[in-house]
Amino acid sequence: MAFIHTPDASANDKTASMYAAAEASYGYLPNMYRAFGHRPEVMEHWGALLSSIRSHMTLRRYELVTLAAAKELKSSYCMLAHGSVLLREGFTNDGLAATADGGEKAPVDAGERAIMAFAAKVVRDATSVTQQDVDALKKHGLSDAEIFDITAAAAVRCFFSKMLDGLGAAPDHAYAERLDPNLRKSLAIGRPIDGLV
Repeated sequence: MAFIHTPDASANDKTASMYAAAEASYGYLPNMYRAFGHRPEVMEHWGALLSSIRSHMTLRRYELVTLAAAKELKSSYCMLAHGSVLLREGFTNDGLAATADGGEKAPVDAGERAIMAFAAKVVRDATSVTQQDVDALKKHGLSDAEIFDITAAAAVRCFFSKMLDGLGAAPDHAYAERLDPNLRKSLAIGRPIDGLV
């Protein structure tokens, strides 16, 4: 599951509490929580930061920004996790695959396309972002505060995706069981799903 040994619930009270909460929420213990088993307080603070960023965005916008960032990072785990949220929010398998691939049939509007392209650029090379990129978002009606939120959501994804991939945390096998095989191919663009070759 990971390149490092991950502790079990007996390691300490904070790890046990984090694992128990994750199991209650997901119905199993996701590999991403195991990866943070040595430092559950980091996961706690990450969650607080993420919550503060998400609180200013619609769920759809946050998930589209995160999907674009995860794609740029080649993070299978985050693509599968956030793609699954978009499925629950009404995307079809084909619509999500087209969105992940940047296809013309993606069920996103011009403003959402611009937001996703901007998020990808932030992740790819934030020093390449220009005033023109920001002005282009403003032409879609975005405020400075909203552009801050998009940038923060893209930038924070770098931390989490790189932590998981750097530690070798494979996407949970649950994604293999729950997602259409063709959609999984579109989303699992980096590390393979746990237990799959």
